[in-house]
Amino acid sequence: MLNPFQTDSALSQAQSRPACTLEGTGLRIAIVSDAAPERNGVGAYYRDLAEHLKAVGARVDLISPRFRAGQWYGGLALPLPGDPTQRFVLPSLPLVMRRMGRLQPDVVIVPTPGPFGMVGLVLAKRWRARLVVGFHTHFERLAELNDDWLARGRVAQAYLNTCNRALFREGALVLANSEEMLDIARGIGAKRVGLMGTPIPKAFLDTPPKPLSPSVRRVLFAGRLAPEKNLRAVVEAAAALPDMQFQIAGDGPLRPWLMDEAERLPNLHYVGWVKRQQMLPLIDSTDVLVLPSTVESFGTIALEAMARTRLVVVSSQCGILSWETLQRGLFQIHGNETLGDTLARVRALDHAILERKAGIARDGARELNDRNLRHWLRVLRDTEAGGADDVSI
Repeated sequence: MLNPFQTDSALSQAQSRPACTLEGTGLRIAIVSDAAPERNGVGAYYRDLAEHLKAVGARVDLISPRFRAGQWYGGLALPLPGDPTQRFVLPSLPLVMRRMGRLQPDVVIVPTPGPFGMVGLVLAKRWRARLVVGFHTHFERLAELNDDWLARGRVAQAYLNTCNRALFREGALVLANSEEMLDIARGIGAKRVGLMGTPIPKAFLDTPPKPLSPSVRRVLFAGRLAPEKNLRAVVEAAAALPDMQFQIAGDGPLRPWLMDEAERLPNLHYVGWVKRQQMLPLIDSTDVLVLPSTVESFGTIALEAMARTRLVVVSSQCGILSWETLQRGLFQIHGNETLGDTLARVRALDHAILERKAGIARDGARELNDRNLRHWLRVLRDTEAGGADDVSI
């Protein structure tokens, strides 16, 4: 089990560093990302992080593509191999340079190895800003699961891996959110790595949560409709548990197949893409969120459901299980179980036990969010700061 906020650079320095206070005044931070805030977990991560940093006084500019009303903005949009609902966007260099010029950042965060990320790398050098790299996606694993990547995406995969190596070489620090991703980053060439937590939208923490229903009947999956999410497990659970209601929210290459399955099963409902501001009431309306992924570096949606005191079921491949603070608030799909088996096991538990589990989940989510913000503030201020290690609450 991974000890939260402990990495290979931490032990020798943990006793000498003062705890970081929640004060960001004077920081100028540019986040240059290929991930649109509305379209995936990486985009949501840095949108939420920017929100928390601004709340404590930092100046933050999130420079990325935008997706609104079915249209991409921010540059020339090209289809992403393996997922026609996603795009590589070639940024408008004059626009990015104007925004960086207004901010004059002292730190540039680059979480993606696409065109925006490489522009961020170049401009970080221009502004003599410290470069911090976020590592969120293992493209080789995704390629193994996606025939379109294998057939047409080799060039794109090679490009992304080359860009990751360049970012890792130039970055002062590479941060990842699970032990597995730390090892992968080292294998690609990262010299200095550290663990990062995951921020939660402020509204998820500030809005009082709704109590759990007396019975576990409503199940939700929310995320990209892609092979690595193991959506077949959700469909099979719906077929095995006809007295439970299953909702799937999201978009991706498996949408046509999923819509056919929803037509076939009366208790399986596809609700389509859900805007970010609508996620809180959607999560609150369910009893249990499921994430049966075969590849999942963390699982942000699971953390958000924990913050809303929902029951959360995850597969053993979800990096969120690496965090001891969070693992106690989760239900894990055992090796000899299907998702349907796990849901049946959960709903058979006494309601008081489920309420305690949900309470543990919310406490763990709040603790991780607070520690993560303190850690990011220290990393952004302290050129010697590494992985999240001795951050105190």
